[in-house]
Amino acid sequence: MTLAYSGEAAYAMSQSSDIALVAQVVAFGNKRAFDSLVKKYQSSIRRFFLHQTLGDKELSDDLAQETFIKAYTHLTTFKNLSNFSTWLFRIAYNVFYDYIRNRKETSGLEDWEVDATYQIEQKRIGEEMDIYRGLSLLKETERTCVTLHYMEDLPIEKIAAIMEIPSGTVKSHISRGKEKLANFLKQNGYE
Repeated sequence: MTLAYSGEAAYAMSQSSDIALVAQVVAFGNKRAFDSLVKKYQSSIRRFFLHQTLGDKELSDDLAQETFIKAYTHLTTFKNLSNFSTWLFRIAYNVFYDYIRNRKETSGLEDWEVDATYQIEQKRIGEEMDIYRGLSLLKETERTCVTLHYMEDLPIEKIAAIMEIPSGTVKSHISRGKEKLANFLKQNGYE
């Protein structure tokens, strides 16, 4: 007889597994336990950065690495008040906006967006390029909300916790971002 777990049961098992791994790292310095967390979340963290950086793979890898380093060095601050994944995405969100703030001090965000768009146009073709071009038109907060909701499949409440903004504001950012993306894609021949 095979038992099938409901989505909620699988989610609860995953969350308890994360907590057990965190406990092993904090209590016993078990680096393999942290490696398990990295393997579990590296794809989604890297994908988050890939969309935020408009397709810059090298920068995405660097920011993901910085996220996991910060998570490891601050693991004792994880209090299990939210899911581990929410806590980790919050770190990723902060790493990205620290990068943007530092970049603004030297060249301005508009220059970075133009450089990233140009780099993508040189490396990518077709639909992927159009998606990144469309994402580049969104405000930073809209792009973050759209990316987390549609590309990482995170619920509104989790995005609100990650960004530390009200759920209604997340909904507004998603709605505006979705509308801007739809208009851009429609203007470029997509139905």
